[in-house]
Amino acid sequence: MAYPVHWYQFTEHPDSDSCWSLSVGPDGRIYAAACSEGTPGGYVKVVRYNEATDALDYLFDLDQLVDDPRDSGRATQCKIHYSFAPSMHDGIMYMATHLSGPPIDQPAYSPWHSWHDPKRCFRGAALLAYDTKNDQTLWWDTLIPKEGCRCLVLDEERGLLYALGYPRDHMIQYDLATRTRRDLGRIGSINAQVLILDKYHRVWTTNDYGRLMRYDPAKDRLEVSPQALPHNPTFQTGWHSVFYDAVLAPDGESIFACTWIAQPRLMRIWLYEGNWGRVEDLGPATQERDQTIPIDTFKDHCGGLTVGGDGMIYYVASRWRDAQYNPMGPEHTEREGVVWQLDPANHNRREVSVLERPGEFAQYVSRGAVDHNGDLFFGHVGPTPVGIFRVEMPAERKRTNAHLPIRIWG
Repeated sequence: MAYPVHWYQFTEHPDSDSCWSLSVGPDGRIYAAACSEGTPGGYVKVVRYNEATDALDYLFDLDQLVDDPRDSGRATQCKIHYSFAPSMHDGIMYMATHLSGPPIDQPAYSPWHSWHDPKRCFRGAALLAYDTKNDQTLWWDTLIPKEGCRCLVLDEERGLLYALGYPRDHMIQYDLATRTRRDLGRIGSINAQVLILDKYHRVWTTNDYGRLMRYDPAKDRLEVSPQALPHNPTFQTGWHSVFYDAVLAPDGESIFACTWIAQPRLMRIWLYEGNWGRVEDLGPATQERDQTIPIDTFKDHCGGLTVGGDGMIYYVASRWRDAQYNPMGPEHTEREGVVWQLDPANHNRREVSVLERPGEFAQYVSRGAVDHNGDLFFGHVGPTPVGIFRVEMPAERKRTNAHLPIRIWG
């Protein structure tokens, strides 16, 4: 029997067109970003799931807290993009904003076109420290002037945040004690969508050509792997095969990851084997299709990797009707998001549910998380207003504090 699915729409932010960031907080509750990047003057609201009312609480409009109002005439604080980072020792949820939303009186925004325009240029990614124990903002800073933050990770032990900036695609290190930043160097031209921290405090990501990159603080430099990550060899070279999502496996020695490219690939990377780890290719995340026909990555997509309270890996992969390869019966919609369970012991997969949004498609999931009760949550991108899904897990697959160990990257 399919696990029950519940839909929570961002009704108090009707212009919201994407939920790029969804994360469990240090308090075990689910936080999400209701983003509005397609509307002039768009802004992001931070929301939290309230289990007592089975509804969403709207915590704040971020532009107001960081003194960068949506009607300023500049590009706006329109979204938090894979940039929640929970801190367990003090209960703080760090978050950083990204750009793309146009000024209130313009139809679109180009960061390059407005780079030197003080009236139009994006002020910069706003970094905000939110105290989840007392529900208050402690402080904020500009993380990357003129640029957005594509993704964020916290090294809690050393008090450092790492970010990828857009559009220049540099890795940035931010010291929380001194509130100072360092530019660690350029990654490429295509941002990866996730940064990964290992037990040696190295920060991993990917470059334009699907090669692993990492910053090693012991060497204080960026390094590039000699091989590309797995990809379809018949029509791909590895270009644009960047990380889309990744989750630490229950063993703590490996990660499960998926790529952001047509026919996204699943893989497991054993980070500590050899100089560049050992990569296991787990094959395509989505269905077979006619590879001679181009396809939109919004349609052919995988995301939302998370570890359930049962120690299984869960993720959402899109499924759609195709003239040649059609796995969908007449009772299904044209496009849908399938919740898959992957057993880390043997890599077997099974379908456990299908996300359903009333009257709309639900194939695109950005991020996933598990709350302290063990239910799964997924952020959705689609027609306005968007929202989040909750997948109700069977009692036998739940446990107390199912969100631990907590995911530290956005």
